[in-house]
Amino acid sequence: MNGQTIKIIIGILAGALVLGAVLSFILVKIFKERYQKEQESKADNVIKLAEEKVRLAEIEARDKALKIMQEAETETARRRTELSNEDDRLQNRRADLDKRLDRLEQRESALNKRQSSIDRRANEIEKKYEMQLDELERIAQMTQDEAHQELLERVEKESQADLARIIRQLESEARHEGDKKAREIIADAIQRVASDHVAEVCSSVVQLPNEEMKGRIVGRNGRNIRAFEQAAGVDVIVDDTPESVTVSCFDSVRREIARRSLERLIVDGRIHPAHIEKILEEEQREMQRTLVEAGEEAAFEAGVTGLHPEIIKLMGRLKFRTSYGQNQLAHAVETAKLAAIIAAELGANAEIARMGGLLHDLGKAMDHNTEGTHAMLGAEFAKRYGVNPQVVNIIASHHHEIEQDAVEAVIVEAADAISGARPGARREDLEQYIKRLRALEEIANSFKGVSQSYAIQAGREVRIMVKPEDIDDLASTRLARDIARNIEESMQYPGQIKVTVIRETRAVDYAK
Repeated sequence: MNGQTIKIIIGILAGALVLGAVLSFILVKIFKERYQKEQESKADNVIKLAEEKVRLAEIEARDKALKIMQEAETETARRRTELSNEDDRLQNRRADLDKRLDRLEQRESALNKRQSSIDRRANEIEKKYEMQLDELERIAQMTQDEAHQELLERVEKESQADLARIIRQLESEARHEGDKKAREIIADAIQRVASDHVAEVCSSVVQLPNEEMKGRIVGRNGRNIRAFEQAAGVDVIVDDTPESVTVSCFDSVRREIARRSLERLIVDGRIHPAHIEKILEEEQREMQRTLVEAGEEAAFEAGVTGLHPEIIKLMGRLKFRTSYGQNQLAHAVETAKLAAIIAAELGANAEIARMGGLLHDLGKAMDHNTEGTHAMLGAEFAKRYGVNPQVVNIIASHHHEIEQDAVEAVIVEAADAISGARPGARREDLEQYIKRLRALEEIANSFKGVSQSYAIQAGREVRIMVKPEDIDDLASTRLARDIARNIEESMQYPGQIKVTVIRETRAVDYAK
């Protein structure tokens, strides 16, 4: 193809492109106008629909508003009716109150008039009473206070006589029934315990095979006996007593260790300071085992379990302690058994009573250098090692140093008295016996109104004669209690002491 043809073709193509562009523009414009018309039509429809909904909503709102207004008007009318009715009721009540107030005022006025009349009558009665009282005082020749005092004195004398008679009657009945029941319980308890009496005292006398042994015990220049006394903490008395020496010490356990050690030294024959110390150490260890065994045996015999080892060990020391010749460990076991039986008979706690009876004299086994009474020391020691608080109270209160909290404490106190007071249980030497009798009579004679007093029945009863003009029947009862309380607080004695006050009136006249 030549150049002219190419130009024609290019021209045709260019024209076609222009024509296509023009056609495309025309078509796009047509489609755009059609789309705009459709959108405008849709928009008009939406606007019309919205206007219709708004119109319907306005109509519905108007209906609701109208309904609410009608309901409000109805409620307002109802409230107005109720308020009107309430106002009517208030008016009626106010009228009733006014009427009642008028009636009350009328009654008050009438009462005031009556009160005035009553006051006038009361004044007249008071004047007449005073006139009669003055006349009575003139006739009786005493004032009102004097008559009142005389009346009180007469009533007091009559009341004292009646009270003394009632007290004697009640005491007689209570003593009869109580003694009967107590004898049954105590007799049954003692019969069931039936323990052997242990009255031996830990001996401090050591027997010698011959008199030459005294010289060996003393040693050259007294070195053996000094070494023994220093190591054992005792005094060894070598006197003219044939074939024996005496070991003295306030601590019964220490004295027993010294006695055993001295017996071993005598049997062994080697008596010198080094060997003395060795034997004493061995006996001290053996004594610790003995104390534990004695405490365990006592607890087993009494039927008490669960005690701390330190309490068991301390109980064992009572084996070498005596009171008025009575072995304290045997006494503790016996008291435990008696207390358990009595508690069972009375419906009390037998186990508490049993443990309290076994441990009641625990403080007597403690060091003599410790300050305090044996009851309080024993209670503190038992409390330290977890003993039941009721048992601690029994230990502390069995001599009434503190208040007894339960019946078991009273039972243990009674069992303690039974064990210590039964015949042969305790003894005292002649000098102490005479001092105790004199002290009983001195205590009784120190009270006002006592004419004579006698200690009888080996000091287990003090009989007191009183002056009948100074002491009446009621005062006799109080005097017996006061003397008994004074004896308990100021004396130490085995068992119990009966206080008998005798008031005797004698009428004497002469025939002329």
